[in-house]
Amino acid sequence: MERTQADLILNPIRMRIIQALLSGNRTTLQLAERLPNVPQATLYRHLNTLLKAGLIHVVEERKIRGTTEKVYALAANAADATPDDVTETSSERHMELFLKFVASLIGDFGAYVGQEQYNLKEDGISFRKVELYLTDDEYMSLLMEQRQRMQQYASNGPSEGRRLRMISTVVIPEASSGTNRKDNHEGDGDDEHGHETE
Repeated sequence: MERTQADLILNPIRMRIIQALLSGNRTTLQLAERLPNVPQATLYRHLNTLLKAGLIHVVEERKIRGTTEKVYALAANAADATPDDVTETSSERHMELFLKFVASLIGDFGAYVGQEQYNLKEDGISFRKVELYLTDDEYMSLLMEQRQRMQQYASNGPSEGRRLRMISTVVIPEASSGTNRKDNHEGDGDDEHGHETE
């Protein structure tokens, strides 16, 4: 089965590559510095996967000491699933994609608690669920505010005093109580919760 854009994004290493490119174009060396625990061969393999899928592209090639250094950039909307991925897929397929995402979180948390020493409080570990009643406009405003705040720090690289902190967001509206979504919105309108897990 052909992989969808969601399939390609929902891979822990490819997600990190995309996140690194959100703040600007980067060379392979710069990406390696942002992903120091990813072997070089693995990084190249995932870059090639993203290139073939058209999610990233080479915007510049530099000749350095007999080798060619490539500069990568994100394609438009590369960090988001396409409409077909999120609306034209079966419920079983949506569940499969969500399980991939959750599995990546479990892997990250497992690696953290697998350390010999760690401190949840000092390390700022957080996972919580917040329920908010929001109109569509209020929700979009909140989403844009979050993205803008994150973007302020997206260009930070590894340095003394900084450590990588993986922040994942899941937003799930409550299930409709009626038989079809249109009927639910003919009443008082806004009857959905925004469930956010940090």
